[in-house]
Amino acid sequence: MSGFSTLLGKELKRFFKVSFQTIAAPVLTALLYLLIFSHVLEGRLMVYEKVSYTSFLIPGLVMMSVLQNAFANASSSLIQSKITGNIVFVLLPPLAHWELFAAYVLGSMVRGMIVGLGVFIVTAWFADLHFAAPIWVLVFALAGSAILGTMGLIAGIWAEKFDQLAAFQNFLIMPATFLAGVFYSVHSLPAFWQAVSHLNPFFYMVDGFRYGFFGISDVPPGISLLIVAITFGISASVALLMLRSGYKLRH
Repeated sequence: MSGFSTLLGKELKRFFKVSFQTIAAPVLTALLYLLIFSHVLEGRLMVYEKVSYTSFLIPGLVMMSVLQNAFANASSSLIQSKITGNIVFVLLPPLAHWELFAAYVLGSMVRGMIVGLGVFIVTAWFADLHFAAPIWVLVFALAGSAILGTMGLIAGIWAEKFDQLAAFQNFLIMPATFLAGVFYSVHSLPAFWQAVSHLNPFFYMVDGFRYGFFGISDVPPGISLLIVAITFGISASVALLMLRSGYKLRH
């Protein structure tokens, strides 16, 4: 067994062993969001023609869960390894920096996709959903989880304690996710805030993912995919550079 597959296996087993916390809890959280927001806004807010608010909300919640859990997987794994000191057992084997990158990001993608699938299964009962373009659903889910897994890797390498990681998540990842159009269409915002939303790469992940369900989006999916690809390229380059240099990993 190669070092890459061993590390990937470790990452998968790590979150599966505490699946009640890493999978079940996020699914329950998303379900609570759906119950609260759909109860309050269903029938009072129409985002797309012939699309109920609950139907509109579900893809946003699924994608939000994918993104947040992909980030949490890589970031928590790195910071725990650094604080406990067992990061040395990851760095000692002759693994290339790209193998480290691939193992952590793939592990994060698996967790994000599993949680997203769980959220979809428990929320799809509340609305009549159809897949207008299922390939776009899969493409944006995979791309979004890869980007957030990469960002989680960057955050885990950069942070030296849990407080720093929490700040990264609470002041960057969470606001960007919530302001990505999960609960609303950006077309319902004033012009200034529409412009601000279009500067948020998370918006294109959510909007492109939602297009796969309804065939309707605020931005053409091709443009969203281009921006998502550029975002992944930039974040992956930063993460690979940090791993190659041993930034905050090798002292």
